[in-house]
Amino acid sequence: MLEARWWVRGYRLFFALLTIATVAYNFWANLDREDFSAVNYFSFFTIQSNLIGAAVFLIGASSLAPNPPTRTWDLVRGGAVIYLALTFFVYGILLSGLEGALQTRLPWVNAVLHQIFPVVVVADLLIRPLAHRLSFRQSLIWTIYPLAYLAYSLIRGPIANWYPYPFLNPDESGGYLGVAAYCVVILIGFLAFSALIVWISNHLRLRFEDDVTPAAAGSG
Repeated sequence: MLEARWWVRGYRLFFALLTIATVAYNFWANLDREDFSAVNYFSFFTIQSNLIGAAVFLIGASSLAPNPPTRTWDLVRGGAVIYLALTFFVYGILLSGLEGALQTRLPWVNAVLHQIFPVVVVADLLIRPLAHRLSFRQSLIWTIYPLAYLAYSLIRGPIANWYPYPFLNPDESGGYLGVAAYCVVILIGFLAFSALIVWISNHLRLRFEDDVTPAAAGSG
């Protein structure tokens, strides 16, 4: 039974604690910035998605995860995967070189939050596919958090005079039409990758059917 193997629980625990420690250390390291704001810091999608992924890994490494795995837990796990994948790709395509503005000035911090942990979380899905077969329609629930985050960022931006990312700032992206264009492209990529994640997990689930059927023991 794959889930019971010590190394699965071990790497989940290790990377969860590493990510939480990195977020905390980076918070402390940015306290010397004159313009530092704790609210702004935790308003970065990068920080939020990493904390979500760390929480999912902590639960998955413990006895707190549903046993047998539920469809709801699968959707939570899948959400963590897609959010961190979004962090990885948006950083690589749109934000590389802006570490100062992103408050990830330390190279190792930047690597953990934008590259290493996102890759590990995606790899975890390949090692341990979701227990239930999901449809693309069911995966649309994953869009709720990013859309809520977008609404929060655009509403708070003019109030706080601060945007977490340049492409969300109308003054830097050609007005709200430019913001909308960036968001539509990101949404299309998000939906495409969600479909890919669903397909991959469903495909791998057939290969590991004895391990990942709802009747199998072990947490998700």
